[in-house]
Amino acid sequence: MENLIGKKLEEFKTPMYHQNAFGELETEDLRGKWSVFFFYPGDFTFVCPTELEDIAKIYDKFEEIDCEIYAVSTDSEFTHKEWHESSEAVGKAKYPMVADRNFYLSKFFGVLIEEEGQALRGTFIVNPELEIVAYEVHSPGIGRNAKELLRKVQAAQFVAKFGDKVCPAGWEPGDEALTPGIDLVGKI
Repeated sequence: MENLIGKKLEEFKTPMYHQNAFGELETEDLRGKWSVFFFYPGDFTFVCPTELEDIAKIYDKFEEIDCEIYAVSTDSEFTHKEWHESSEAVGKAKYPMVADRNFYLSKFFGVLIEEEGQALRGTFIVNPELEIVAYEVHSPGIGRNAKELLRKVQAAQFVAKFGDKVCPAGWEPGDEALTPGIDLVGKI
């Protein structure tokens, strides 16, 4: 897998289901705000609804930090609508559910399992300049943690704001950050 840190999103347009309506997501919609692309293998599966519900529980916290979540699978926007309406867990999602039927996004982010036509569990944090600043990829059986994702977005925002500071392991907003320099070498 190629290194994606710093890779800039290319122009795209794809269908989505959001707030009981069909629409389109395009590159320009992302410019100027933080975004998370949250790939999952498929609608009407087993681990996926638990992840979408986990994000839904703290979605307001992502909104507070001006970060939009985009749940993405290779299913259609029509399937997203049906799943949203029929699953109690998924029905809690207030964020866009993006259809990647042509596999463009899954290929761009490097998570497409071509022989299955599905994506791995990939999470990508994109800054307001449309650059990938953090990502992780899991095999299909490993669910992710929304609170940890929120912490990572907050850390990415902190580092972007205070370029001379870095966030140590487990850093949470309000915790002390580190300022790299000669005086810090060997002191940690």
